[in-house]
Amino acid sequence: MSTFDEAYCLDAFERLLAADSTTGQYEEVQQVLCEMLDELGYEASTLHKGGVLVELGGEGEPLVVTAHLDDIGLMVRHVNDDGTLNVCPVGGLYPFYCMHENVRIHTRTGRVLTGTVCRTPNSIHVTEEELRDEAPDFRKNVCVVIDEDVRSAEDVRALGIDTGDMIALEPRFVRAGGYLKSRFIDDKACCAVMLAAMRTIAQGEAKPKRKVYAYFAAYEEIGHGTTWLPEGVRDILAIDIAPTGPEQNSDERKVSIFAKDSRFPYHWGMTNELRAAAEAAGVDYVMDIFTPHYGTDAGGSVLSGYDICHAAMGPGTANSHGYERTHVDGLRNTYDLLMAYLSV
Repeated sequence: MSTFDEAYCLDAFERLLAADSTTGQYEEVQQVLCEMLDELGYEASTLHKGGVLVELGGEGEPLVVTAHLDDIGLMVRHVNDDGTLNVCPVGGLYPFYCMHENVRIHTRTGRVLTGTVCRTPNSIHVTEEELRDEAPDFRKNVCVVIDEDVRSAEDVRALGIDTGDMIALEPRFVRAGGYLKSRFIDDKACCAVMLAAMRTIAQGEAKPKRKVYAYFAAYEEIGHGTTWLPEGVRDILAIDIAPTGPEQNSDERKVSIFAKDSRFPYHWGMTNELRAAAEAAGVDYVMDIFTPHYGTDAGGSVLSGYDICHAAMGPGTANSHGYERTHVDGLRNTYDLLMAYLSV
């Protein structure tokens, strides 16, 4: 089995994290990814709606392997009279998971300004108890405060900020021992694992045993990342995070093979192929089920009407859709299973 290049994988992860990519705002991260693919010697095709497709070689029975570039985030819903911003989530971002986070506000004119997600009222010392104890709610008591001297809606609009502007959260990547802490491990860490596998293939250390496409999707967090597939595709494998929890088998140091998510079971035969590949290669894996609020792009492809088999796998990850955590061993095991499944 080929050796996991940890340094390359983590460097790729950080390069992708540096590009804000709240769902729908794909241009910057797509450019970064295409530069990385060019460095590896691949010719990338960009999709009209956003996303990147790459042929990895091989012959017969085409397989798509997909991970997604887009992140959950916020959008300006309304400019408040006091110069703060009323916001709404893009993707599954909950207010309690983004309180006090630093953000970048991307205007439609291309200007980028900074700010912070805050409670309103924002100081506990001057807030009555009944307001202090309320749960954060985007509709009632959460706003974004801009790092500019603004005191009115007119001041804010003079900066170029208005309804519909994107707001990206600061990732805050940290490595502590073998643990990796950051927003957007979902799914940029899995994109980095895919890039590490593609690097191995590009260097001639492995060869695909069938025709393989790598598909970096741009709309997974809102459900239509891979609702189009190349002609002739027979199977799709999603690489995505495996949320940990009290009744979950997933572990930050292992790769999970998904048996079922909120929508339906994954394909029995393809899932068994993944299990057999893991066992033959000695990969540290578990089987897991993710309900009631989980799905992958593989399921989106099935729902689009394609006659395909679908499966999913990925590293165990804590605090999903918040400040997430996984372990480099989880990425390594995901890489090892991917290579065992793809290559001869």
